[in-house]
Amino acid sequence: MKANTAPSATEAPPGAGTARRTDLPDLDFAVTGARAMADAAVPTLLFRLALSRAGGGRVRSVSLNADVRIAVDRRGSDGVDRLVMARIFGQPEQWATSMRPLTWARISTVVPPFDERTETDLAVPCSRDMELAVTSYFHGVRDGEVPLDFLFSGTVFHDGPDGRLRTAQISWAKDATCRVPAALWHEVTGRYDGGTSWLPLSPGAYREITAHRDRHALTGWDETVSDLLARARNTAGGTAWTP
Repeated sequence: MKANTAPSATEAPPGAGTARRTDLPDLDFAVTGARAMADAAVPTLLFRLALSRAGGGRVRSVSLNADVRIAVDRRGSDGVDRLVMARIFGQPEQWATSMRPLTWARISTVVPPFDERTETDLAVPCSRDMELAVTSYFHGVRDGEVPLDFLFSGTVFHDGPDGRLRTAQISWAKDATCRVPAALWHEVTGRYDGGTSWLPLSPGAYREITAHRDRHALTGWDETVSDLLARARNTAGGTAWTP
């Protein structure tokens, strides 16, 4: 029995060389803006994503993945708290090689049908966990803008030349850049729980700090931590302490 050697929808036919397949949709992406997501359960930014199609048939949907990264090397250390930089990237003499992109989020979404152009939102949560490098970095940037890279992948469902449903993979080379105001991140995270930050504690540490709060009739966590720090300073002989 002769094997079926017909090319698939995502494969170029023999002899096609490196020429682009005009029967497959080639998508381009651009991030055109960012805003706070209203009434979200957690702090979230919405990035407006514009998609355009060249070649191929009408797009029925796109199963889209986006990796969002902070391109710290494009901003450098200007205007970033140096203690934060040292915590994330080591000592200043190491920054030339250690300042690598920080992964912020991996977002998956489905883009509805469109013909040549469309727009959609990418919802990116903003964690307040200070153990995360991304959160620490944003806390260290109070002014200006933070450069971002968006790296795309996924599957395009589209009309073939015969009108039947076909699929194609988004090229790994597809990306987009934008710059988000640092003030927008601080505004969004500041709306939740009074802008407080979160520190993960082991069960043992949590029990001890809770016992200290109850033992000294302290009313809240800020007061409890402040009391512990004051006692530590007194134990150290009154040595000046810088937060």
